[in-house]
Amino acid sequence: MKAEIREITLAHGNGGKLMHELIEKLRIRLSNNILDELTDAAELRIKGRRLAFSTDSYVVKPLFFPGGDIGKLAVCGTVNDISMKGAKPLFLSLSFIIEEGLEFKVIEQIADSIKKEAKKAGVLIVTGDIKVVEKGACDKVYINTSGIGVIDYPKRISAKARVGDAIIINGSIAEHGMAILNARENLGFKSAIKSDCKSLNFEVERALSTSNNISVLRDPTRGGLATALNEIAEASNLGIEVYEKEIPVKRSVLKLCSILGFDPLYVANEGKFICFVNGKDAKRIKRAIGPKSKIIGKVTTTNKREVVLKTRIGSGRILPILETDQLPRIC
Repeated sequence: MKAEIREITLAHGNGGKLMHELIEKLRIRLSNNILDELTDAAELRIKGRRLAFSTDSYVVKPLFFPGGDIGKLAVCGTVNDISMKGAKPLFLSLSFIIEEGLEFKVIEQIADSIKKEAKKAGVLIVTGDIKVVEKGACDKVYINTSGIGVIDYPKRISAKARVGDAIIINGSIAEHGMAILNARENLGFKSAIKSDCKSLNFEVERALSTSNNISVLRDPTRGGLATALNEIAEASNLGIEVYEKEIPVKRSVLKLCSILGFDPLYVANEGKFICFVNGKDAKRIKRAIGPKSKIIGKVTTTNKREVVLKTRIGSGRILPILETDQLPRIC
């Protein structure tokens, strides 16, 4: 039986077990057939057209970090959520909550970054809002973005994988979370670790144009790859098997994780996505996505609702959903 939530903690925002419990309690209060799918973007049907709609808020600390900033992150995060429904992102809203006393040049720099990334992703900022709150009521600036895209993919991208699906990732994991930690705590880790923050819509488009047999797309942000895989295994009522030797992690990231005691499988990403596709199309999808992509696992009928990691030495261990808070304020 799930424990009653008496007060909100930072762990309720980490993408793991406690956050899922909080979302579930809120979902029950707000339930409808679209919301109940619990995907990062909703699929809407309006006069025969299929649209994807998503919203997200960004409270990252620090505001500027190697590889990005809160403005770039806000554009990429919403573009990517829309893309994970198999949609082409078109329009974004933009809202700022600004703490009084913040230097205007900081907002200018963030706005310039937003403009640059929006142009790169091929989306337009079409509406927005600004609120200013008392000093101490927020941490410098928070951003909310919402987005709309059109879906032309002939099949429905859902949260449920299929038996025999291969799992493909477009590159190495854990860079965003470790870049944020290194910058926030002034760790001075000599080997430069940059956030992987980027818009994924064009990579996703290449995958969609290659196969009509894609079942799930997911960007493993908060909670990392392991938590995203657990969500899909549970929603599908199937098992997932992934291979440790095939999961790409940069040496510098692995070293910092090892020093600090973090598991890269649970560290956030902001420029990675996983694609579940019929195994017969896996190699073609991998080539379409790009040279850094890897086939990292498959969907099975064994160990239902669980994720099993096949280690380098051939043993297997269960990867549970993230329980505790590893890295607060990473997006």
